Amino acid sequence: MVGPRRHFLPLLLFSLSVLFFFSYYHSSLPHSPPSPNPKFTLLPQNSNSNPNFTFIIKVLAFNRLDSVARCLRSLAAANYLTDEVHLHVYVDHFALGDPPSNIDQKLQESHHILEFVDGFEWKFGNKLIHYRTANVGLQAQWLEAWWPSSDNEFVFVVEDDLEVSPLYYKFLRSLVVNYYYNASNYRPYIYGASLQRPRFVPGKHGNKLQMDDRTRLFLYQLVGTWGQLLFPKPWKEFRMWYDNHKAKGIKPFLDGMVTTGWYKKMGEKIWTPWFIKFIHTRGYFNIYTNFLHERALSVSHRDAGVNYGKTAGPDSHVLDKGYLDSDFWDMQPLSDLKWYDFCFREKFPDRVVGSLDELGSVLNSVQKHDTVIIVSLFGVSELAVRNLLCHFESLNIWNYVLIGPESDFVFDLARRGHPVIGTNQFLKSVGAYKLMSLQDSYVEMIKVYVLKKCLESGYNAWVVDGNMLPLSSDLFVESDPSYDFYVGKSSELFFARRSFAQNIGGDDFISKFATMANSLLVRQSISFGYIMAKLLEEKGVKVKSLDETSLGLMIVNSNVNESLGDGKQMVFWSRDMASDLVQKRLQEFGIWTVDDDLSCKAVVCHQS
Repeated sequence: MVGPRRHFLPLLLFSLSVLFFFSYYHSSLPHSPPSPNPKFTLLPQNSNSNPNFTFIIKVLAFNRLDSVARCLRSLAAANYLTDEVHLHVYVDHFALGDPPSNIDQKLQESHHILEFVDGFEWKFGNKLIHYRTANVGLQAQWLEAWWPSSDNEFVFVVEDDLEVSPLYYKFLRSLVVNYYYNASNYRPYIYGASLQRPRFVPGKHGNKLQMDDRTRLFLYQLVGTWGQLLFPKPWKEFRMWYDNHKAKGIKPFLDGMVTTGWYKKMGEKIWTPWFIKFIHTRGYFNIYTNFLHERALSVSHRDAGVNYGKTAGPDSHVLDKGYLDSDFWDMQPLSDLKWYDFCFREKFPDRVVGSLDELGSVLNSVQKHDTVIIVSLFGVSELAVRNLLCHFESLNIWNYVLIGPESDFVFDLARRGHPVIGTNQFLKSVGAYKLMSLQDSYVEMIKVYVLKKCLESGYNAWVVDGNMLPLSSDLFVESDPSYDFYVGKSSELFFARRSFAQNIGGDDFISKFATMANSLLVRQSISFGYIMAKLLEEKGVKVKSLDETSLGLMIVNSNVNESLGDGKQMVFWSRDMASDLVQKRLQEFGIWTVDDDLSCKAVVCHQS
């Protein structure tokens, strides 16, 4: 036995050294992609309260000497602690096609700005001046100002008519440490932080932007151009996305947004419609501040220029050194902050239900008029799911929960604010696996548990599959009070009234459902509604059979002179129908609302 041990020891030592190297290497990587499960736990990436990062201020200037002087002086008056902070000033050139009579004046304006910037003392780090040889405009000034040299380089972009608070850097530094370098608060879908006073909702007919007096930080999708901190990775991602779309002639149109109208009027003079379209596609968010009495850490004087025909004056008041609010430096955990979309509608990201207790809480938060829609995504293509959710948004339908296979796609839906049931974790938590002998019955078991919880919580419940599309929110309003349960003839459509929860109450019903599902699914593909109807009829309960053709239209592979007509509330299709044919048929009917970026073509706001 001596020989094998001698050979085993070196092998063991080698294996341990490889394991140590692998662990060390991966733990040292900056911001490794998180697990697709949004409940992931990461060790702090940098336990040091002084992470080593680079901070660069990018000042975008043109022909406003008084503006840029005020801006630079306010930046120099800020407290940078002992940090090295670099200043880069980009001076755009005037247009070379101006009349000759204006050339000398234009040259003089530019040279005065250069003389001032050259002589301006910046004692906190390097000073760089970039004077362009031709006029590139505001869009290029923003987009070409920065390409991150590392994942630890941050920029704070200010246009020349801004004025910043002396407190701005200390606040931003604390924010970077807490929301970028603290792994428990870090999320790759936060792209930066705006220091301007929040006051604008770009979605047409959106909610009024109104915060309570205690809120200091919140998350909002809109980019802020009046003092915006940018994180490196999302900015790189945006630049690559922009490059791809610009090269292919794809415009940043997003219906339902005021900014799309700006772009159609001003074109490539502005850059924000591009970034807004990118943010909508990715579902990213920006950190915002909220201070009382219209105060902010960064204030725009709204001087005459590209955005304003004439000077409009400061939009808010600069937060000065005398501001001693104890909440000012309080960087709350990310989980405590509120999130808002382009309509300033509150979102609830990362809702993945793993137990009945969590399900009860989510049902209470989503229900509308005491009704919940349970949507199964199994066997439904990603594009069809996205199209379904776009229709939900347009119809102001939010009272749903999604059941789907645990995948990157389903967890991404949860990240974007759609409530999702994590199938494996949920089934384990309720002990359902011991009741099932067939994998095909897993989906049906989840439905019955969720349905039971809905009824016990006092809510009506609809159970549908994702291979349907509502055309009216009236579809989910029960219409025949003489029946407590409806089941579809041709689609996965089932309704249960809350007042008759006792008909599916108790664990005996769950076990009977599992037994019947296991038995029927051995021989054929049976729907959830069919199994429920059989069990309820055994208990003497009347179940109404719904003829879906009276409510909507079943689409098939080829066009057979079908028409949606008036009064149709839904379309549906067989789960066996190929996904590309489904998309083609929905496009023919004009009800395909997903663009090439796999996002909704429009933002639809509804007043809360």
